[in-house]
Amino acid sequence: MAMKLLITSGGTTAPIDAVRGITNHSTGQLGKLVAEQFLKHHHEVTLITTKTAVKPVKSGYLTIIEITTVQELMIALKEQVPKHDLLIHSMAVSDYTPVYMTDFEEVVNAENLSDFLTNHNSEHKISSKSDYQVLFLKKTPKLISYVKKWNPDIILIGFKLLVNVSKEKLVAVARESLEKNNADYILANDLSDIQLGKHKALLVSDKEVFTANTKEAIANLLYERVTKHD
Repeated sequence: MAMKLLITSGGTTAPIDAVRGITNHSTGQLGKLVAEQFLKHHHEVTLITTKTAVKPVKSGYLTIIEITTVQELMIALKEQVPKHDLLIHSMAVSDYTPVYMTDFEEVVNAENLSDFLTNHNSEHKISSKSDYQVLFLKKTPKLISYVKKWNPDIILIGFKLLVNVSKEKLVAVARESLEKNNADYILANDLSDIQLGKHKALLVSDKEVFTANTKEAIANLLYERVTKHD
């Protein structure tokens, strides 16, 4: 039976001012491969991605939605999640977004930091005259935590990226995310295991752990598990 699949890929950008931003580096290659794996079996795929991310060849089964910021991603997910059977959330989403960037001396001289931030914004272009600048960031919402509220029946596959940790730690963190977000699977990665031609990952459920060693193998594993999912 054909499924309606939602995939996120690429990396969001959080604007600092009108011309600068903080970008999460992600080519979108894994999301592209996963989409292609489902498309070749004639499942309907909606890909939420970024302008610079790689994308599958357009087809009648594929819909592409381009976003830039976490806020735009949240709007797109809130609209699309209720319409789909499955979400594979592989996008690299910014954990923080800039609030304001200014001269170091201006911050030092501020009488009340809270009022200072409330009364400033970063819509203009920041001056490049000063040698030192201070950038204030605020935490972005964890969008995966909203998914099952928007659609309790959707199959949810989240991603977790850590750096230089043991397999046991990867599995433990993945299972914490499973429980916290009511997910069905978490694809756990270690940045040190992602290199050219190599991408070792663990697909973790509440009972099992599956291993893949390349992006192509990950795409195949996701398709296999999803189509066998009870």
